Amino acid sequence: MNSTNPMKRLFSNPLSALAAGLLLRLFFIFRLPADAGDSALYETLGSNWLTHGVYGMILRGRLAPVDLRPPGYPSFLALIYFLSGRSEVSARLWVMLAQAGVDLLTCFLIATLALHLIPQAEGDAQRVKLRALWLAALCPFIANYTAVILTEILATFWTAAALLFFVLQLRAAGDLMIFLPPSWGRFGSFVGNNFLEVLGILGGLAVGIGTLIRPEAPILLVSSALVLGMVMFRRGEMARWLRAAVLMGLGCLLPLLPWAARNALTLHEVQFLNPRYNELPGEFVSRGFMAWESTWLDRYRYSYLVTFKLEEQPILLEDIPAYAFDTPEEKEKVYAVLAEYNRTTEYGPREDAVFEQLARERTARRPLRTWVWIPLTRVFVLWFTPQTELLPYGSTVFPLAEEWEENKESLMITLGLFFLNIFFLLLAARGAARLWRSGSSGRAMVALLAAFVVLRTAVLTTVESPDPRYVILCYPLVLALAAHSFQRDEETEPDAIAVPAVLRTA
Repeated sequence: MNSTNPMKRLFSNPLSALAAGLLLRLFFIFRLPADAGDSALYETLGSNWLTHGVYGMILRGRLAPVDLRPPGYPSFLALIYFLSGRSEVSARLWVMLAQAGVDLLTCFLIATLALHLIPQAEGDAQRVKLRALWLAALCPFIANYTAVILTEILATFWTAAALLFFVLQLRAAGDLMIFLPPSWGRFGSFVGNNFLEVLGILGGLAVGIGTLIRPEAPILLVSSALVLGMVMFRRGEMARWLRAAVLMGLGCLLPLLPWAARNALTLHEVQFLNPRYNELPGEFVSRGFMAWESTWLDRYRYSYLVTFKLEEQPILLEDIPAYAFDTPEEKEKVYAVLAEYNRTTEYGPREDAVFEQLARERTARRPLRTWVWIPLTRVFVLWFTPQTELLPYGSTVFPLAEEWEENKESLMITLGLFFLNIFFLLLAARGAARLWRSGSSGRAMVALLAAFVVLRTAVLTTVESPDPRYVILCYPLVLALAAHSFQRDEETEPDAIAVPAVLRTA
């Protein structure tokens, strides 16, 4: 009669979700560890910083300071090296295990984010939080980054933290009273009366720390400030919004000041992030080549076949798709330049000028292709690829019959991840629709999350290679929204924030 109770208790226990999440991450770490092009660079920066006290790399035979990557992730690596007594490749297992721990903390943040998107009755709130925890724990698209030396795990953690602060801030923009324990005294009174501003500073700090890991993190700050401004404008409190927005910006700036000061003193340049093209001092940047690619490169696999080979390896002419050329003359120009390049793999201003001219001609000929259709195709690539770039499986699906015959297992895994990704996105869309129908508070939350997704995706379409891993930082909100897709619609119009227990009084 009670045969289902043990299973129900198992799935209703948060520790079960965390245990399942840990097993999934350990599976990736021990069975499917990955390497990436930037892994060695991050390891070198972290090791040199710890060992020699110089955030740099060997240039022209000597250790020189650089700023081509922000210091957040290398500092994390340096900490693991210090604690483990190992460095670089020999410390990778320890780094991955630490990333697994950080990722499980991110699962908690995602569950808390889902809880605060809209007030629920106590029972419903706990169910939403538990669903979000299970979804986050078992989502492979974040979990597989624990098994590679890349920034995604740390960046996702700070994105989830900032999202939580900004969601609470948006809810605090409504009429509410915050009662803090009497033992907090005047500090508690100050926090209660300025809760919106305090949350703005905390959110800004989280974004600032995230910016030291991935430089595009301020997109979330801009999104939050815009949506908060719309809410405060309707309430006629623009002065308070301006104060909150300034504090958000100052909170973001604060963690960046030491890095900017270091760059000013060491490299004699004003640099709060990192160079736009991650170039070393005096290094030539192939802007013309990148401009030419922006007129046709719409799939990530061409980044491996073309982009990442420039100045490193020969570029096979047959790897460039036919739609990269509008005329036979254009094709001949590209082939002539690349034929010369392939003999030496040396690339400079003379070759780049040819591609820059081709980019201008192609854009003038079909401006919508460069400014609309290629970016829209990249949006599809970013969000709907099967996320297999770190896995030992191909991502090629077509021609379907040929792939089935030659790579059956790889094809099945690729398709499975493709449909799983779509499933998560559909759940998130359903959860967003439910929040939208719940009232003005829910609509404000959807506006905040949608603004972040739209702005971040728009910026990512301008990056030289449309790498699907760049949208992983949006997955905390995808999973938080997905947790609401299982709830029944309720006609609610919440006016107050769901205050964390630590801030409540009896």
